[in-house]
Amino acid sequence: MSASNEKSPTQNEEVGLKRELGLFSAINLILAVMIGSGIFVSPASALKYSGSVGMCIIIWTVCGIVSLLGALAFAELGTVIPRSGAEYAYFMDSFGPLHKFWGNLPAFLYSWLMVIIIRPAEVAVIVLTFSEYLCQPLMDLLCIKDETRSDQVTKAIALAALGIITYINISSVKLYVKVQNIFGSFKVLACLIVIFGGIYELSMGNTKNLAKGFKGTSFAPKDMALAFYSGLWAYDGWSAVTIVTEEIKQPEKNIPRSIMISVPIVTALYVFMNIAYMTVLSIPEMMEAKAVAVTFGERVLGPFSFVIPLGVALSTFGCALSIQFGVTRLCYVAGQDGFMLESFSYVHHEKLTPSPAVVFQGIIAFLFIASGDIIQLIEFASFLIWLAYGTAMISLLVLRRTKKDLPRPYRVPTWIPVFILLVAIYLSVTPIVTDPDPMYLFALMFTLLGVPVYYWFIYKGQQPKRLMSKVTYLCQVLFEAVPPQSYSK
Repeated sequence: MSASNEKSPTQNEEVGLKRELGLFSAINLILAVMIGSGIFVSPASALKYSGSVGMCIIIWTVCGIVSLLGALAFAELGTVIPRSGAEYAYFMDSFGPLHKFWGNLPAFLYSWLMVIIIRPAEVAVIVLTFSEYLCQPLMDLLCIKDETRSDQVTKAIALAALGIITYINISSVKLYVKVQNIFGSFKVLACLIVIFGGIYELSMGNTKNLAKGFKGTSFAPKDMALAFYSGLWAYDGWSAVTIVTEEIKQPEKNIPRSIMISVPIVTALYVFMNIAYMTVLSIPEMMEAKAVAVTFGERVLGPFSFVIPLGVALSTFGCALSIQFGVTRLCYVAGQDGFMLESFSYVHHEKLTPSPAVVFQGIIAFLFIASGDIIQLIEFASFLIWLAYGTAMISLLVLRRTKKDLPRPYRVPTWIPVFILLVAIYLSVTPIVTDPDPMYLFALMFTLLGVPVYYWFIYKGQQPKRLMSKVTYLCQVLFEAVPPQSYSK
């Protein structure tokens, strides 16, 4: 649908996703996914491995530049392949035509990992973090010290928050945009409070910690690798806008613009927040703090320190909302290609949201929340995300050769995708070499498990058709969903 078409779907022959996200909303989407809880809770890993204040600032700055370069490469891909799904869509268009079996396998494995494990697990972890920061002041107020009872309340609040997030993403894209813009503004405000707190401390002459400069810097290859790995993981999410390309107004303009604006904003916020933290807290204090921003707030903000946990709660809620929004669009395009359930590609006949996909993601996240500790799973899955980024850079180079005649309203120099590919290889291999763990084997095993699933159910088409028909019919009835581009009365 065109961006200017505001007619009701009942008056239009086409039903599908609409272009509801303008430039401001696209910027806020990237900010929402990039700025989660990490910069407030545990930004000290880069400091720990770099060993000094000066080197830590350099690492955060360089990580921001690398993230911007990667995002600009994705901007080219997003304008050449104007389809939602980000890496999935790029793998399909670049590798799919090369070989009937192997060409489509990368796209399936990407959707398999993201839809079933990585993204819903991320939503679950982030929602639990939201609940913890929202509940902690309440627990202290009510003097609830029992850990079991506290965990039960935290899980209950997390499940309620997940329900609200799922409801918003089912209801309408316009509602999502409004909520996301509000929460995005609040999380930037929380970052600015930390930064101005640091500026205030510097103006009062508190320069003792920063004056240490590069003293204690570790140049050991392993430490430098882990420092950059930690920093780049904190910046993850810069490709968020390309996941929802079909819902961006004027994507050929707004995708590159939103990236060029949002990623430098996040870089500036992260660098200056770390300077603020290191102004007030010593290196050992940052290492020992359970939540760096909260400790910072207690030192600097006094009676107004409550704004920090509130800011973390708002930031995490907005982040979980946007991650779920994005992964449901991956479900949507994968369902269109037969790589997921067909009903995932259906949209609500009036609300024009992929309601079956949203509910499916809500259910998986619910199961993760109920299952217990899943933070370790996310940490070990991060190398798979960078593996996908690297493969996307190969896709960009392949598309330049196989589809030379496609219009490219935006193009990056060739050295950028090559550089990001090398970074991706480095970040995919580093954690396995430096800290081998059986969990990496689990992640690879689950990835490889997707190969026989793809071969049997997708490539060979051996699906229980009667069961699939019943599932599709049930989804249509329950969620009032219809295939996109069908007529609705």
